[in-house]
Amino acid sequence: MDVLTWLQDQMNDSTKVVQTIFVLAVLILLRWLVLRAIHGRFEDSASYFRTRKWLAYIASGFGAYAIFTIWTDRGTNLGTYLGILSAGIAIALADVLENLAGWAFIVVRRPFKVGDRIEVEGRAGDIVDIRVFRFTMLEIGAWVDADQSTGRLVHVPNGKVFSEQVTNYTEGFPYIWDEIGVMVTFESDWKRTEEIVRRAMAEHAPDTTDGTIARAIREAAHHYLIRYTHLTPNTYVSVKDSGVMIYGRYLVPARQRRHVSDQLWRAILDAFAAEPTVDLAYPTIRNVIADALRVEREPPPAG
Repeated sequence: MDVLTWLQDQMNDSTKVVQTIFVLAVLILLRWLVLRAIHGRFEDSASYFRTRKWLAYIASGFGAYAIFTIWTDRGTNLGTYLGILSAGIAIALADVLENLAGWAFIVVRRPFKVGDRIEVEGRAGDIVDIRVFRFTMLEIGAWVDADQSTGRLVHVPNGKVFSEQVTNYTEGFPYIWDEIGVMVTFESDWKRTEEIVRRAMAEHAPDTTDGTIARAIREAAHHYLIRYTHLTPNTYVSVKDSGVMIYGRYLVPARQRRHVSDQLWRAILDAFAAEPTVDLAYPTIRNVIADALRVEREPPPAG
């Protein structure tokens, strides 16, 4: 009797394995057929990419449910089975479950999405992929100045959204405040310098008077308490060790920061070249002599 029971259990397990393989094969085939059928209907790769990701999520969900149903005999001793299974999984797969929970948080709460520019663990980049256990960024910064791409892909576990601070450059409001600091000598005409910086920002900084930025702020205000009363570029003056610092502050789209900064510096340097009353400052050491030096000669020897 025990032998018959063992053989029956073995046959049941073999049947479940075959059923599991069959379910996985059917889902993979169906997903492939659907992707093949819709591939030519998308004009841009971004829409096809998002559709492919959602099909993968749906197929994974159906597959998990079907396999769960097969191996639990459709609910037999379900409570006991789940209790033992959950305890083992919680201990052995803590990191995996954290990443899975992080993926659910990203999909539901959407702290970022594909295409957003974020910073996490001190590394910034553009989100190019979000998967069940990790998301991928196209890195910016690092050894490259400003916000230019390095070309490297950075893979971050999804669980980091719970343990690390995530900064989003583009969510809600796609503009950031940037500053350009111009230091001139104490002998320079700092007021003239301020005029040059203001003129450069008026010519090359993004236009804030056409209503585009104001509309973006109003849309973001539906979700976040964002209030800006002054959107136009402005200047600030400060005194440093080596001279007078003129700060130019302006709004710029997150991905145009370096381009706008380049245009501003070119305009400012051209203006300085034609302005005799303005000189750029740099660290210097000055020696100041309060009294004139006197040189006394010894009288000639007698005789």
